[in-house]
Amino acid sequence: MTADDRNAAAARRLLLWYPRAWRFRYGEEFAELLAADLADQGSSWRRTWNVAGTGLRARLAMAGLTGHPLDPPLAARAGLATVAGCVAGSALAGAAMWSQLAIGLQWSAPGSGGITPALDLMSCAIVVLAVLALLAAAPVAWTAVAAAIGGRGRQLRGPALLLAAGLTVLVIGGRHVANGWPGTGGHLLVHQGLVPAGIAAFGWAVTMWISSYWGHPAALAGFPPVQLAWMVLCPVAIGCVVTGAMQILRRAELTPRAFRYLAVLANVAWAGLAVLLGGAVCWLMSIDGGGTPLFRIGVIDRAGLAVLAVAACACGAAARRASAVARAGLVVAGSTTTRP
Repeated sequence: MTADDRNAAAARRLLLWYPRAWRFRYGEEFAELLAADLADQGSSWRRTWNVAGTGLRARLAMAGLTGHPLDPPLAARAGLATVAGCVAGSALAGAAMWSQLAIGLQWSAPGSGGITPALDLMSCAIVVLAVLALLAAAPVAWTAVAAAIGGRGRQLRGPALLLAAGLTVLVIGGRHVANGWPGTGGHLLVHQGLVPAGIAAFGWAVTMWISSYWGHPAALAGFPPVQLAWMVLCPVAIGCVVTGAMQILRRAELTPRAFRYLAVLANVAWAGLAVLLGGAVCWLMSIDGGGTPLFRIGVIDRAGLAVLAVAACACGAAARRASAVARAGLVVAGSTTTRP
């Protein structure tokens, strides 16, 4: 391989820091400039850090998290997709902690005053996020159906099938696995009137794969084969749902009114994540998790708190960017920015 070939290969590797849309527009020209600079100046860690930093900023902009995006309408839709991803990640982390508390409250009274308020806050937040997901699905589904009828829905076909397949697996598998809920036979949760046992059981079923048992293969080997299979299949199904929903939001040609509506929901979702995070903090700050093993705080719970905090911050940034686009009156139905 000649020196020119090595420089060209190094330039192409550096371009991977940038998002695909940026590389599609400017990648060839920028690669030539990088290759020429490499030939003239040689390797430089300052150049690498500079390219990496600007590439990451471009990725954040194209995710709707920062300003100055390459394509404002595309970045605005990507921001809504980022909100959806943050809500999904937070809901999973929060539901895992919520399920642990629900099982504990099914069998024993909490020894700490922070347990019940924590479950109340987290329950309210999860309900709000679920309602928001349904409200957001209506205009997006209508847009997808209208595009399909008008012959423009080919780019939405794959994400829609991915979403439908994931939801089917989660509903059928979750209902089946929920029959083995560890809270069956307990009674305190019912008397406290906090969470219906059926919902708590389903929440446990779809989050049971979030477990420290993955770090203990010997203990994991003692699980029933069906349960092990579900612990592998469930995150795959959830990944299909989240990926499908995010791709639909990125590709759907939303009307200005639909975008403004979704931007409002995004801000409400951010508030819901803040409440969910507050409930988790309320529990994690309780004394010894309430004294009962099921209330004690473990590594997974602390990791879930970190996920909630990061997702809430990212959701807030994306929601603000989406609101700014909506207030500016920009049309986000297509690849160009115009006034309605």
